[in-house]
Amino acid sequence: MSDAPVDLRSDTLTRPTAAMRRVMAEAEVGDDCYREDPTARALEERVAELFGKPAALFMPSGTMANQCALQVHCRHGEEVVVGEGAHCFYFEGGAGGAFAGVQFVPAGRGGLFDVADLEAAVKPQAYYLPRTALVALENTHNLAGGVVFPQAQVVAIAERARELGLALHLDGARIWNAHVATGLSLAELAAPFDTLSVCFSKGLGAPIGSVLLGSQEQIAHALRVRRMFGGALRQVGVLCAAMLYALDHHLEALSEDHANAQRLAQGVAGLPGVRLDPASVQTNIVAFELERLSAADFVAGAAAEGVLLGAVGVRRVRAVTHRDVDAAAIDRALGSLSRVPPF
Repeated sequence: MSDAPVDLRSDTLTRPTAAMRRVMAEAEVGDDCYREDPTARALEERVAELFGKPAALFMPSGTMANQCALQVHCRHGEEVVVGEGAHCFYFEGGAGGAFAGVQFVPAGRGGLFDVADLEAAVKPQAYYLPRTALVALENTHNLAGGVVFPQAQVVAIAERARELGLALHLDGARIWNAHVATGLSLAELAAPFDTLSVCFSKGLGAPIGSVLLGSQEQIAHALRVRRMFGGALRQVGVLCAAMLYALDHHLEALSEDHANAQRLAQGVAGLPGVRLDPASVQTNIVAFELERLSAADFVAGAAAEGVLLGAVGVRRVRAVTHRDVDAAAIDRALGSLSRVPPF
């Protein structure tokens, strides 16, 4: 039995496999600032085809991809409608306000919202009110516990947004998980949106990298903004090769992460002092509430027993399954968590 902690803090903790490292070492590269890296071009072309979008652009991170999208769609002083706890609102260091100059208007509950919520969030047309410019969805939704945004709801929101003259962006960092969970194609999930960002350094296991997709004009604009952010790198083919490898070898294996999350949820739901409905766990994130113990204390107690978790609220704890944690490790984690005092 391994003495190493079972690390469930995030799926960003995945490490490149030996095979992925080999393709990185052997990647054909060029200077991407001259748009001459052949592996980067191959990645962008392939991802654009997968998602049914005209153009794509390598990004060092999902945060940079989202922030570039905000600048593509918005002017300073405009508003962006987002779900509660959206990554671009909650986890990007205030960059939307600092760099894009936008305000965020949360709609709905638990990361999801509907047409009525959208209509309530959009400001009327008046010179003294901020102008709503963009609707940004997140699928799957991180803080909401990896929930999948129902596609029929996405389509309805998109139709109403277009009637209102609003652009649409998808933070699809974990869109791969939504694809595996629903069976919907990546192109179908992406179709309602003008732009979307997708991440390779979470469940897919690449060490770095995201892609922003959109029209040729939008991606040309994003290329300029990426430069302004300092995201113009050189021989990025060594990173893009890992991303291509992940598409070929790791995508369908996300179903194992989902099965392990359900295995974890079933066990955690039986712990004293925990509120969790395993049916609410749709992908690879298990979020649960504590009845008495603070999240910080529970996380500290779990760490002492060799399980690393995240506190995402006063009494809310998050565990994320990923390709570096197998079913045996989940069972070991459950045994360890059973020893954390419920107080």
